[in-house]
This record gives sequence, structure tokens and C-alpha cells, in this order.
Amino acid sequence: MKNFALSLLLLLTSFSLVLSQEKPLKIGVAGLHHGHVGWVLEANSRADIEIVGIAEPNRELAEKYVKQYGISMDIVFDTVEEMVEKTKPEAVTGFGATFHHLEIVRVCAPRGIHVMVEKPLAVSFAHAKEMADLAKKHQIHLLTNYETSWYASNEKANELLHSGQIGEARKIVVRDGHRGPKQIGVGPEFLEWLTDPELNGAGALMDFGCYGANLSTWLLDGERPLSVTAVTQQLNPADNPKVDDEATIILAYPNSQTIIEASWNWPIGRKDMEIYGQTGAIFADDGSHLRVRMAEDYSGFEEEKMELPARAQPFDDPFTLLMAVVRGKVQLASFDPYSLENNLLVMEILQAAKESAASGKTVFLPK
Repeated sequence: MKNFALSLLLLLTSFSLVLSQEKPLKIGVAGLHHGHVGWVLEANSRADIEIVGIAEPNRELAEKYVKQYGISMDIVFDTVEEMVEKTKPEAVTGFGATFHHLEIVRVCAPRGIHVMVEKPLAVSFAHAKEMADLAKKHQIHLLTNYETSWYASNEKANELLHSGQIGEARKIVVRDGHRGPKQIGVGPEFLEWLTDPELNGAGALMDFGCYGANLSTWLLDGERPLSVTAVTQQLNPADNPKVDDEATIILAYPNSQTIIEASWNWPIGRKDMEIYGQTGAIFADDGSHLRVRMAEDYSGFEEEKMELPARAQPFDDPFTLLMAVVRGKVQLASFDPYSLENNLLVMEILQAAKESAASGKTVFLPK
């Protein structure tokens, strides 16, 4: 009898656990033209994510991906509108050209469907403003995914800065990029829009300049720059005939400065950051390695090196975070890298950077 009771208890416990398991997040995928689309297609094999629909008019491209990831062509549609109407996703992830992010929000927001796009939020501040207005009007979450948002090194750097360990920030330097889309061998459908000034908004300035603007806005708690000064060049016109491939952006704040170096000409791919305070400096060398240098005398320093584990869930993965936000398990902190308020300011900065580079003058942001 005791064994039966124990068995029954275990059975009921197991059944209770099954019932308590959350249903997978039903997501739609808008576009397959982004080189990072494998992230979401791989996530479909997880228990917590279910791709219910894909919007992609290029049938050949769609067939390639669904075959690779074991997805049925029955859930592939020509338009975002048709996809959401027939599959009713809870959220849509954007993996097409940045220009199409506005269209995704125009379709999804009135239907109460949440959206997460790959960085940057939009091709222009005008597009971003319309997207933000739609998201607020219809009360949907609109997230922007950056690879650097998953970095444990950036999380630790932000924590150390706000703890006061190195004093107030005086200079932030963010460097991002690689040898260029063509040089690293991105797919033809990705290369086509990355090097198109209308579909991408610019070249390296948009593709990699957004990282620095996003991180600076987060580290400085949403502080607006006083001015933006940018210089862009086209150092490899053979590969990038229509867009810039080299950009340096300077953000002047009341008490600090951020320098963003975005390039399609780095010989070695990089996503790193330096924060200089009054008494020390923080170096986030990659996603998991951090160095802290505390000043001694004129040029001396004491250095601590850290190798960090992955960020805690749900901040270790964009789709886990999307689910947590959509289901109300997580409320993003003010100016979190994924947040709409952060990325709206990012787009204002990038718009000013494009105007500065074109005019050769510093652009002052409205207060």
C-alpha cells in the first residue's frame, strides 16, 4: 500500500509538472534574407519556441532553409500580413532587410502582435519614430536584438561602472566590425541589402555604428548626447560601391565622450569596448573576457582579469528573453539594450551621424 501511495504521489507530481510547463511561444519569422536567421530557425527545435509561420516571397530561398532545418513549406507565405492572419503568432521576429522593419510593425502592432527585430531598429529616425508610435498606441513590445546584449563582459562592465569602482565615465570607446560582408562570405541575399543605402540605411555606419550608440546609451542611463560628429569613408569601393565601409562617430555628452569605430575593414572581426573613468578603466575584450585596470601614479596600474560565465537566463538568449518579456515574466530596465527607448535614441544618433558625415559638420541634437 505504501508503494502504491508513493507511486501515485510521483505520478500526480509528474502530471502536475507537465501541466505547469508553459506552452511554447508561437512566433512568426518575417524574412529570411538576414545572415543571422539561422538563430531563430535553430530555436524552433527547442521545447519553448514554435515557429508557426514564415513570410518570405523568395520561394527558392525559403525551400533552402526549410529543408535545412526540417520545417514544412506549408507554413511559408508571401507576405507578413498573410502569415500573421493565417498562423496567429504571439510575436514576430524580423530577419529581412532593415528597411522592412517598419512594414512588420505596421502589420503586427494593430493586431496586438509583439515584434523583435535584428539590430538596428530601423533605417532612419523617421521610420523608428513611426514604429515607436505604433508600438505605444497598440501596447506591444518592440525589441531590438544585438549580439552584444548577450555578452557577460558588457553586463559586468555596466555593473562595475555603476558601482563607482572606476569613478564617473569620462570616455567610452566601442569598436565593432570585420573585413566586410563580401570578404567574410555572407550569402548573396544578405550581401545585396547590406550594401544598399536604402535597404540598410548606410553601410558600416549603420551595420556596426548602432552597437556603440546602443551600449553608450545603456551605460550612461539614457543620457542624450549634446552633439554628434561623424566621418565616413569608402575604402573598398570594389566591394562596397554604394555605401560607406568606414565610420568614426563622436558623441559629446556634458561630462563625457563616446567614440564609435565601425568598420568593414578590420583585419580581425571584433566587438569590444573600453570605459575610462576618473580612477581606472574597464576593457571588455569579447563576450566573456574582461579586464579592470586601477590607476597607480602616472602610467602604472593594477590589473584584474576575469573570465565570465554566460549571462543568466533569460538574458543569455534573444528568444528566451522575447518569451519572458511577452509573457510578462521580465520587465526590461530603463534604457536596457533591447528596449524601445534606448533604440529610439540610437536611431536619432545614427541619423545625426549620417547628416554629419554628409555635411562635414557637427550636428547638435535638440534638447
